[in-house]
Amino acid sequence: MPKPTVVLVHGAFAESASWNGVMARLRRAGCPTIAAANPLRGLSSDADSVRSLLMAIDGPVVLVGHSYGGSVISAAAHGLADVRALVFVAAFAPEEGESIGELSNRLPGSTLAQTLWPVPRADGSTDLYIRQDAYAEQFADDLGEDDAALGAAGQRPLRDLALDEGAPASAWRSVPSWFIWPELDRNIPAAAHRFMAERAGAREAIEISGASHALPASRPDDVAALILRAIAAVC
Repeated sequence: MPKPTVVLVHGAFAESASWNGVMARLRRAGCPTIAAANPLRGLSSDADSVRSLLMAIDGPVVLVGHSYGGSVISAAAHGLADVRALVFVAAFAPEEGESIGELSNRLPGSTLAQTLWPVPRADGSTDLYIRQDAYAEQFADDLGEDDAALGAAGQRPLRDLALDEGAPASAWRSVPSWFIWPELDRNIPAAAHRFMAERAGAREAIEISGASHALPASRPDDVAALILRAIAAVC
């Protein structure tokens, strides 16, 4: 059977190129890949954007989300039979009605709020960036200095409304899921990752010792290997 298309959805404070290392490894394994552009404007509208892409793909899909992108994939995949697996990479997996703001603060350990740089928008909302001087320590502590600096400069902001919008759906309740997260995640506490993986009944749940939130960029071997195991299990 043909291999599924792997669709990778980045989260806040990153962009599609953060998946480059993972995509290179998947392509070497013969897997077609797409790094979707996540608008980061609001959960429902972001999920609709990714869902439109999924509906245009022929054949099975394995859907992968990083950070806030986990909320997006869980909403976007709801009711789509061709989505065979969800892979959460240092990612949120909210229950219907839960927001990422609520989940990130349910258990202690996140230091994200104190590193944010708010940029007011003309429509009255606010774009949120991580301050460049705080980016490496907060988000990408296990990347090299140059790579962390480039990530800080190229990050895409999350609109504040996305923090408090409740999840419209939770596809992980019906789609098999895999979870991988970093031990030293300063955005989403490791305890929260464990809670979400257990709640979702994850087929596999892995904590990467010494890793930062920038897991797709800093540990592409581990992330790609988990995605390939998910593919092998469902396709």
